[in-house]
Amino acid sequence: MSQRTAPTLDDVARAAGVSRATASRVINGVVPVSQPAAEAVRRAVEMLGYRPNTAARALVTRRVGAVVVLVPETEERVFSDPFFPRAYHGALEAFRHTGIHVLLSMAHPHDGVDPMLAFFLSDHADGAIVISHHGHDFARAVAASSRPVVFVGNPGVPGLAYVDVDQLKASATATRHLIDRGAHTIGSVTGPMDMAAGVERLRGFQQELAEAGRSGHLIAEGDFTFAGGEAAAYDLLSHHPGIDALFVASDLMASGAIRAAERLGRRVPDDLLIVGFDDSVVATQSIPTLTTMENRPDVLARTAGQMLLEKLNGTEPESPVILPSRLVQRESA
Repeated sequence: MSQRTAPTLDDVARAAGVSRATASRVINGVVPVSQPAAEAVRRAVEMLGYRPNTAARALVTRRVGAVVVLVPETEERVFSDPFFPRAYHGALEAFRHTGIHVLLSMAHPHDGVDPMLAFFLSDHADGAIVISHHGHDFARAVAASSRPVVFVGNPGVPGLAYVDVDQLKASATATRHLIDRGAHTIGSVTGPMDMAAGVERLRGFQQELAEAGRSGHLIAEGDFTFAGGEAAAYDLLSHHPGIDALFVASDLMASGAIRAAERLGRRVPDDLLIVGFDDSVVATQSIPTLTTMENRPDVLARTAGQMLLEKLNGTEPESPVILPSRLVQRESA
């Protein structure tokens, strides 16, 4: 009895009605091909059950068939903030039909980011998406490698590809909403000042207040966590009891700010208006539900993944890509 042999690349090419070279390009992702040809090859691969020889492919393409999502945050932060699971899902979506694996690397509280950098600079990944970096050193270190990198958020280093939400306009919109709701004394719990998102959201807040002829000095720095938001809001409201509205730079911190207000006997939204940022699941689960600015981590990471795929295919993507945000009004303001 003859034993059935595994389908070959030639079999895939015949079934798809394309040349062997075109089938190879689609499977290896070396250079882009037309959409109809790519779809025909993918259908043939699925129909025949073709499995490429990964070792041989790596020798041809000099790739390992994997990219890594680098998150220079601790495991506790990554698994407690809904931003990161959504972002990783977006990255997975970008590479879903490519045969490229998407790895996740986080920082350990005691080891810092050095092991992450060592992993990326080794031969374990062909490129990286960087999410939630602090300062410029990490961005420069990752960019110094010969591998393609795309950032979610402005890396602060000229020439590096990134995608971001329009932080300045979004925070200005949030602040304008509080003014329009009749707030007289508006404060802000900011994000970390070593992150572009924290800096830009503060700038938008202060610029909008300045245009309205108001002061933007009532601020307290947070860290994008619930506990950090609660502590910063408690300190700010304790020292400035006349504050009747807060722009808080993330939903998780805004939820903490509601807790701080409750501890001080303030009711949201009756005594204190609050606008958050992210439109995350936290915004819908908070009591009261949060008015917030839209920030789609899945779309951001998927876009970054598509940009990285362009780099892997030898083309340079348009950068930066700046996505819009909109106000989502709920109960807190």
